[in-house]
Amino acid sequence: MLASPGKTRPHFPRFRLALFPMNPLPYRGCLAAVWLAAAGLAFAQANDALLHKLVEKGILTTDEAKQLQAESNQNFTTAHAAKTGMPEWVTRLQFSGDLRVRFNSDQFANATAVTRDRWRYRARFGWLATLKDDFEVGLRFGSGDLDSPLGPGGGALSYYQTLQNNAAKKGVFLDQAFGRWTAWRTDAWKLALTAGKMPEPFEFSEIGLGFDPDYTPEGLALHLEFKPSARHTLRWINAFLVLDELAAATDDPYLLGSQVRLDSMWSKQWSTSLGLLWLGFENTDRLSNSAVPNANVGNWRVIPAGTNALDAVPQYEFAPVMVDAAVTCRFARGPLHPGPFPVRVSGAYQYNPEAPASAHNYAWSGGLFLGKAGKAGTWELAYCYKWIGANAVWEEVIDDDFGGYWASTAGRNFASGARGFFTGTNARGHVTRLSYSPRDFLTLSLRWYHLGLIDEPLVASGTDADSTVDRFMVEADLRF
Repeated sequence: MLASPGKTRPHFPRFRLALFPMNPLPYRGCLAAVWLAAAGLAFAQANDALLHKLVEKGILTTDEAKQLQAESNQNFTTAHAAKTGMPEWVTRLQFSGDLRVRFNSDQFANATAVTRDRWRYRARFGWLATLKDDFEVGLRFGSGDLDSPLGPGGGALSYYQTLQNNAAKKGVFLDQAFGRWTAWRTDAWKLALTAGKMPEPFEFSEIGLGFDPDYTPEGLALHLEFKPSARHTLRWINAFLVLDELAAATDDPYLLGSQVRLDSMWSKQWSTSLGLLWLGFENTDRLSNSAVPNANVGNWRVIPAGTNALDAVPQYEFAPVMVDAAVTCRFARGPLHPGPFPVRVSGAYQYNPEAPASAHNYAWSGGLFLGKAGKAGTWELAYCYKWIGANAVWEEVIDDDFGGYWASTAGRNFASGARGFFTGTNARGHVTRLSYSPRDFLTLSLRWYHLGLIDEPLVASGTDADSTVDRFMVEADLRF
């Protein structure tokens, strides 16, 4: 056994010099290789841990460990390429996916409405390939409703497939297809460009304001990150997103967005997040109900001359500004919650200067989050109240679980005149979620939405206009 630092054994140096009279690296490298082989390690993460331990024991220097790690990574990459047939410029291939099974019950206060119960599922599977020179390619497929009135796939805001039609075969659709290049990366700076059908580029609270969490926009995004210190991260995110393409015109509708966000860790216990977002929806007079999937309602609309209700377009432009903030306190433990117990308070306010105040041009939300589910044995209780004015933002990008019962959609919305539960703007209400993770890969959740409309539609005398709805969702999420 090697002597501890500070202790000497006269015969040991003579033994080492006699056996390895030249550079000691071959001796140390052989010993490190034996350790690695004996452990049967095939992945870089395990190699890193063992090499770190060898450095701690003084068997290897830091430079020698880096040299061995580089050789190990190269050998693994070569072997992996030979076995899988992947080209040598693919350095990593990561698979991921999830399955959510949900029971959904919508119960209405309106006497003309009928309780609706549905069994549904959402399935997603994808992969991310890391290439040389800091390039990445991502693909993901998701379930979708072939029978949706919005067309195959169910529009842009949902993966859910309802169990129906005598177990007929279900649809699978392309959900993400993007490339990313991290052009600049240092300890303090990172600059990345993403193009294609991408993950949501902006950052929003899970059940606050912002885009629907299932929305995967299409276009370009530029992400600049700066870390002035280990405790603070400043991000500047810019995006150009295509909303539709018109074959017979050049004024295609699109979305420009810019967000600044500062995340700060003030201590092991306290952290904050502050964001400022601007969105500019251009050529909204081209966003008629018939041009894009009409998943949500709520915006005030007008009918252009010579057209009908299907061609109704938003009455106002949209250039909303949103500010959001969150404060998190991490306690050492919580009730029946292993490990740190976070408590977070968050709020957001959104204002659209392109519409008058009389048209409800603003939205706001506030929430309280206790605990954090995701690891085995952890739980989370989340509550949020949201008030989304009719013209605070374009209706087709926001949460499609949040809405109210419309006794009629005729008039300002020109959806179809039909009645029923519709999601979108002109809605307010409470959202409560309780989640528990019995395993790292399994999370069980119960959601309760108590919702209603801000302005209930005008209906004939004697017709019930009550818009209140209680939505109950019981879910099981399996992820891999």
